[in-house]
Amino acid sequence: MKPKPFKPETDNNNENYVRDKTTGLIWHRCQYRTLYADTDRSEVVYHSNYLRYFEFGRTSLMRDLAYPYKEIEAGGYVYPVFDLGISFYQPLYYDDVMYIHTRPAHLERVRLRFDYVITHAEKGHLICTGFTKHCAMNLNGTPVAVDTKTVQLWKSFPQ
Repeated sequence: MKPKPFKPETDNNNENYVRDKTTGLIWHRCQYRTLYADTDRSEVVYHSNYLRYFEFGRTSLMRDLAYPYKEIEAGGYVYPVFDLGISFYQPLYYDDVMYIHTRPAHLERVRLRFDYVITHAEKGHLICTGFTKHCAMNLNGTPVAVDTKTVQLWKSFPQ
């Protein structure tokens, strides 16, 4: 299946954010270089490592929004993943540089979703798209409402 086009355009004021020219949506962007340890015997990045890249994008986004996970957990909240999805289009290889694009996507009372797009930094082609869904929980593991600061971040993230 052919993916929807993703054409990020950088903002001269802040290279950590791009606008997709096809949808108009703003995405947070960070860069990562694949490690040799990320590859498998066929010399491509092993599929489960993309979930680590999603986490890197998610934590980078939250840190850049001045609300790192360390602070979230210190406030008594955790956000475990309860669902995820990924579609692959092109492989990555050892030492490839990628851009991980992340954005807050959907917010409910106790759940939230992040969306991801990974592109090859030098060639520009689409590597994969995906999402993770998280449930707000207190430190005892009981589902609770999403904390107010996270709600505010979701509502204020540019469209």
